[in-house]
Amino acid sequence: MEASNDPLYSLRHSLSHVLAQAVLQIRPNAKLAFGPPIDTGCYYDFDVETPLTPEDFKTIERSMKKIIGQRQEFVASKRSVAEAVEYLKGRGETYKVEYCLELADRGETEIGFYKNGPFEDMCAGPHLKNTGEIPADCFTIDSLAGAYWRGDEKNKQLTRVYVLCFNNKDELKDFIDKRELAREREHRKLGRELDLFSIDHEGVGSGLILWHPKGGGIRYRIEEHCRKMHLEGGYEFVYSPHIGRSTLWETSGHLSFYKEGMFAPIEVEGQEYYLKPMNCPFHCKIFDAVPKSYRDLPKRFAEWGTVYRFERSGTLSGLTRVRGFTQDDAHLFCREDQMPSEIDKVLSFSVGLLRDFGLKDFHLYLSTRPAQRVGDESKWDAAETALTNALQRSGLPFSLKEGDGAFYGPKIDICVKDMLDRQWQLSTIQFDFNLPERFDLSYTDADGGKKRPYMIHRALCGSMERFFAILIEHYGGAFPTWLAPTQTMIIPVNEGCLEYAHGLVTALEQKGFRVEVDNGTDSFNKKIRNAVTSKIPNIVIIGNKEVEEGTITLRRYCVKEQATMRHGDFIARLERLTRERVMDNFADTAT
Repeated sequence: MEASNDPLYSLRHSLSHVLAQAVLQIRPNAKLAFGPPIDTGCYYDFDVETPLTPEDFKTIERSMKKIIGQRQEFVASKRSVAEAVEYLKGRGETYKVEYCLELADRGETEIGFYKNGPFEDMCAGPHLKNTGEIPADCFTIDSLAGAYWRGDEKNKQLTRVYVLCFNNKDELKDFIDKRELAREREHRKLGRELDLFSIDHEGVGSGLILWHPKGGGIRYRIEEHCRKMHLEGGYEFVYSPHIGRSTLWETSGHLSFYKEGMFAPIEVEGQEYYLKPMNCPFHCKIFDAVPKSYRDLPKRFAEWGTVYRFERSGTLSGLTRVRGFTQDDAHLFCREDQMPSEIDKVLSFSVGLLRDFGLKDFHLYLSTRPAQRVGDESKWDAAETALTNALQRSGLPFSLKEGDGAFYGPKIDICVKDMLDRQWQLSTIQFDFNLPERFDLSYTDADGGKKRPYMIHRALCGSMERFFAILIEHYGGAFPTWLAPTQTMIIPVNEGCLEYAHGLVTALEQKGFRVEVDNGTDSFNKKIRNAVTSKIPNIVIIGNKEVEEGTITLRRYCVKEQATMRHGDFIARLERLTRERVMDNFADTAT
């Protein structure tokens, strides 16, 4: 959470000091580390001799509320570096002393402090006027965690106390309720329960995903739809190797700027090769392989390219942070005069395709030139103008992030909100003035001269792994009919209905639908529960009456009402749900 004029930032920052003061009351010898506000509240890191436990939470909270009731004033002051170091050493605050000396090395001559009641902390603020401005019911201690000092596993592990804090009691309750729902929808939990994917840490390796048939089937249909839309959008598919010589990554600059994110090299016949962390250098080589005329542009290269990035084990998280993942990558090469239309197309394409997957609540961010950058200022002007105008024409809400662009170009980030109102950053439309220079890319202009193309990176879903995690949680594992691994489960009431059931299976399979029959030994009610637990969108019940009348009884996932219909009408209904990629289909109970 960034410091700003947002009152919630000051509230959370002030609460972190109240937290530290309360902890010191039960652990007076604790040493303080960092205690910043974060997006859900605040935390504070402590070095304690006697471990804190969840049983301490109530005692700490009571102390925090007592401190709030005392309306202790937050008083700012400054000390010279020497005075600050001497003061902190006297209190035994070794972590604060270390950070104070680091600030001095950066050129700081004065260190800020804030005092409230008997508690004083090295801090730059901002804070509220007094502790009484903190609503006593707006927070709760959430959890404990281990945290290495400065995030370095070589340093001592500290105890981190997390506190949830919002503007008021209602916002706090709303967050807790949504978080509980999020836990029920957590993609790792549902991945196990629905047999979608697994991670074999010991046998295969952490951060490497095994896609099971059901999850792989969903991924195939996601990619199949995306590929179809890319071809219709004028993209050409390319493929590139999983490794490349060190000279490629030297040219691209990855070995200079991104080496820590790359795996160690592989030696092949005395030469070093690296697993690719990105696809873009290969696409530059493909562009450069055949001379281009201005008439050949734009070129839109797309690739579902698997890349490998070294992530520390502590940062890995299910499908959302992995070491090997597949990007729906694309790189566009165009002339300056083509930029406005290309940005319009790629922006419309990205938003439209995300909507196809039921993601509808968008907010976009435009990141402009940073202080340190490459490329002519005229190119930055043209690129930023093209992006700004495209955003304005789109009619979508967007915000400006001045100076937050990459050193090699401005960008648009497309963020979406899921069913739990959480924002995810997905698509990126990124200009790049760096790689065309490094790879000396050019095309022949109308006057016969050589010109540098504009290059645009575009990842739509980001990575298939992370996108799949978002969809799992967005739908709570209950995928709509067009994506579901099993679209229909047929449940015969008795053995006499099996022949009719298998006839329906044949009719559905001939239409290309994914269907199963539960003819096991479980009771009828257990079979229904099994289908519901598996989150199958369409449950077809066949009893004696349905056999006699040539009908089926349809039960939709999470819909109490059942509907009886001719099986031909049911097939037509499945065709519509698939063709139209209906998302909110569990409220759709056709009769």
